Amino acid sequence: MAKQKWKGSTLLAPVPSVLVSCGDTENANIITIGWTGIVASHPPKLYISVRPERFSYDIIKNSGEFCVNIPTTDIIKAVDYCGVKSGRECDKFADCKLTKEESFEVKCPSIGECPIVLECKTSQIVPLGTHDMFIADILAVSVDENLVDDKGRLMLEKANLCAYAHGDYFALGKKIGDFGFSVRKRKNLKRNRK
Repeated sequence: MAKQKWKGSTLLAPVPSVLVSCGDTENANIITIGWTGIVASHPPKLYISVRPERFSYDIIKNSGEFCVNIPTTDIIKAVDYCGVKSGRECDKFADCKLTKEESFEVKCPSIGECPIVLECKTSQIVPLGTHDMFIADILAVSVDENLVDDKGRLMLEKANLCAYAHGDYFALGKKIGDFGFSVRKRKNLKRNRK
């Protein structure tokens, strides 16, 4: 497959498009973040990268807390709005008709319309150029009960999650495998053919 060489850039796709809530119940804000991910399993840690000039930057830096709210395709317009509008000029919760919910471990509210929320406490801030990386401990995860089956299994395939790729939003599509499927031994094929 022939390829062109481009200069180094942020062309990693797809990435999550999450809503990060911060502040407190009275003075809460939401910022859309695409630069996020898990950095460690034990203890569970993630990062978000935020430009210092963004309104949420000082809120997160001063409080040391934030929630990573994983949105669905149903609220994709709010995801976009919270990424292009500034909390200095508007109340994003009100404008997008999003529900502030009390979090379990942090003071900032989570977003009721998001089926999964990771509550975080900052452990380190790393300046990286245009963005500072907030590395945080994941103190708690809340999951919509509708996404948990009677055996306690998380059914993310029912969540209608979305992703961001180079300026566009996408609904996640059909499942094409699961972890370890490429090396899993097949069951007795003769028995399965009967």
